[in-house]
Amino acid sequence: MTFSAPLRAILFLSLLGLTDHAMAEATHYPVTVQSCDRQVTFDKAPSHAVSHDINMTQMMLALGLRSRMVGFTGISGWKTLPPKMLHDLDGLPELASKYPSVETLLNANVDFFFAGWDYGMRVGGDLTPQTLAPLGIKVLELTESCAFVMKRPPASLDMMYGDLRNLGRIFDVQDRAEQLIAGMQQRVATITAALPPTRPRVFLYDSGEDRAMTSGRLAMPQALIDTAGGRNVLDDIDASWTRVNWESVVERNPEVIVIVDYGEVTAAQKEQFLLNNPALQSVDAIRNKRFIVIPYVAATPGIDNIDAIETLAAGFRS
Repeated sequence: MTFSAPLRAILFLSLLGLTDHAMAEATHYPVTVQSCDRQVTFDKAPSHAVSHDINMTQMMLALGLRSRMVGFTGISGWKTLPPKMLHDLDGLPELASKYPSVETLLNANVDFFFAGWDYGMRVGGDLTPQTLAPLGIKVLELTESCAFVMKRPPASLDMMYGDLRNLGRIFDVQDRAEQLIAGMQQRVATITAALPPTRPRVFLYDSGEDRAMTSGRLAMPQALIDTAGGRNVLDDIDASWTRVNWESVVERNPEVIVIVDYGEVTAAQKEQFLLNNPALQSVDAIRNKRFIVIPYVAATPGIDNIDAIETLAAGFRS
């Protein structure tokens, strides 16, 4: 039997799809995943899940888990949802505009909380994996945030991919997680193949006037800047999101400043503050007015990280 060229292509793609599907094995409960320094076991897929912050909520949506969610927390108190997320979350309640309480989760009959340290949970606070476990609420911690409770290597994209894989196993959507990761990895490969040999010195500015909120080597911007062909001038600081004195910025003399855009202070206002800051007038990035803006959701671990890398790589070349 012979097939036309178009039919052969269709058959090939169908077989390829079957191969991809077979690569991701279905979850056999109970399933155990690693979360920071803990192992968490699930006897079944959660059905009353809550995500904290815009990046983790976006991960849940990207994996098609909205029907398993009873709400989300920690977005409107600081950020504005993009139109697509507004549409995707329509009808799903925001249970707390900033930090939720234990009572917030109990009142919604929550059985799963996707959050992190300084992303919905505070070390020593009332709401932690340890306080929620006796209440039947299992917690998956954002891997980047584990730096606040344990030692770990510098931030990498693999940490974000690992979070997606954990969600895939917990909710039995491994196929979707692997397809999402494969697409992101392909985009990264395209970006890195075209990087120039020179690596500009880069400082990330989140917020702050007396001192700057920024990223050491343990926060996600470290991975974003490095993958995009830059060098984080604070890559020797063994910290996640942290504050530094302006003197430290001047000493390291960044050639590019990346501004994280969110909140009431606009990116343009942040840029103007930096340009007018007397302490920074000798810095190359200030003298040459080299700024790149990325949104908060792209600067924190999540599916928009690849958008950030594309933006940074283009900005470093300009």
